[in-house]
Amino acid sequence: MQNLQKYLASEFEMKSLGDLKYFLGIKVSRSKHGIFISQRKYILDLLAETGMLDCIPIDTPSEQNHKFGLYPDQVPTDKECYQRLMGKLIYLAHTHPDIAYAVSVVNQFMHSPSEDHMGVVMSILRYLKVTPGKGLMFSKYSHIDVEGYMNADWAGSVIDRCSTSGYFTFVGSNLVTWRSKKQKVVSRSNNEAEYRGMAQGVCELLWLRRLLRDLRFAPQKPMDLYCNNKAAIAIAHNPVQHDLTKHVGFIFWSKFCYYKKNNGYCC
Repeated sequence: MQNLQKYLASEFEMKSLGDLKYFLGIKVSRSKHGIFISQRKYILDLLAETGMLDCIPIDTPSEQNHKFGLYPDQVPTDKECYQRLMGKLIYLAHTHPDIAYAVSVVNQFMHSPSEDHMGVVMSILRYLKVTPGKGLMFSKYSHIDVEGYMNADWAGSVIDRCSTSGYFTFVGSNLVTWRSKKQKVVSRSNNEAEYRGMAQGVCELLWLRRLLRDLRFAPQKPMDLYCNNKAAIAIAHNPVQHDLTKHVGFIFWSKFCYYKKNNGYCC
């Protein structure tokens, strides 16, 4: 570390400030159990800015199975305010994966927000009041095994009938990446939506494996990908089921073949 600091100091004007404690609204706490990052002050400042410090908190960031869309009779809201709040919530998702899905949904309507969409944003803020001090804990374990979990809905969007898939991955039992994103194509069945989500999860696992290999911490065990759809798992094990996969792009099952051949998988 000292040699690296000397080399950087010879190339750039810099100085060492010691252990990281606070950076861009993210607080970093160190203990014998590991490293904990949170955005408590950032959340409290956001609640104070929006006048939500005295609001009634709720237990979930959004209603379950609620469908959001664009309607001709919707009442518009302040677009600039909506976009500013969305930018802050997207940054908060760096330490709050529990709001990632709700934020990704309302983020799709930044070009034409309505009062209903703003109401969901306010619900997210009310949820954050319950969890301002929550964050991510990175503990030290004796392994760096990589595993991922994924799920997807089917035709969840009432606008274009596209599905939303999400995944999160662990390295050494620590959560490192997560994502919730609407698929680019319309899936013809729930099995296909789950299968496409699995392909995205495999890509993320392969990227993590290459990254760890570059850092000289390559995993020693096969990476595991977990899915709760038996039909999608069966297709991944046997992609030659033409009746089920002939309408799915070749690239999806070819990624599974590569993953099975080089790393092995467990669903």
